[in-house]
Amino acid sequence: MSLAVKAVGVRKSFGQHEVLKGLDVEVNYGEVLCILGPSGSGKSTFLRCINHLEVPDGGYVWVDGSIMGYDLKAGMLQELPIRRLRAQQSQLGMVFQHFNLFGHRTVLGNVIEGPMIVKGVRRAKAEARAMELLDQVGMAGRAASYPSQLSGGQKQRVAIARALAMEPRVMLFDEPTSALDPELVGEVLEVMRGLAATGTTMIVVTHEIGFAREVADRVLVMIDGEIRETGAPAQVLSNPHDPRVRSFLGRVLP
Repeated sequence: MSLAVKAVGVRKSFGQHEVLKGLDVEVNYGEVLCILGPSGSGKSTFLRCINHLEVPDGGYVWVDGSIMGYDLKAGMLQELPIRRLRAQQSQLGMVFQHFNLFGHRTVLGNVIEGPMIVKGVRRAKAEARAMELLDQVGMAGRAASYPSQLSGGQKQRVAIARALAMEPRVMLFDEPTSALDPELVGEVLEVMRGLAATGTTMIVVTHEIGFAREVADRVLVMIDGEIRETGAPAQVLSNPHDPRVRSFLGRVLP
């Protein structure tokens, strides 16, 4: 299988606090990787480094064989101009904790914005594809609604459709259910299960251990900016080798 994402020696600090301590991660196309760990362990920061929303202080991330944010010329790395960086980032669909929908646009308007503005897709084609995606996430009937008229679960399903509209090579999910009321979590996880079943490459930062056990091809546990354990869900979640991972899972598993 070819590599979708490769991170080598990724480090990131905020002031004196080192958040990421040299992470090495590889994700194949078609793979679902779930990243687990306690709050403050650097999971979301790592996800943001993958799509260059945060610039690593050390190390590099490759997406589809290209270094994110840089061009290699005559053996030297040069920062990409913003237009080419945006083109790179469009290969990665990002779903945030708090939806980040445009409040002044309808559901349909939110989904067509990226393809039209970034990719130059004509409105008719963008709208047709948007309606397909909204139907896929169970939101076609709310295309004319505004975000303020939607529940949290509905907003997150629209956010997933919006990310998919850019036809990304990889989907990144940053704790997509953490801001939802418990009764709304299931509807978002069901959409994500559907994406996984179609072979979508997914990197998911989550606290939903049951989802990781069921859907992930591989789980990775981060603690204090380090990868403490990675492997098949059955092995890591049921019989972890690392004592700190055992302690973490002992607090979160029922």
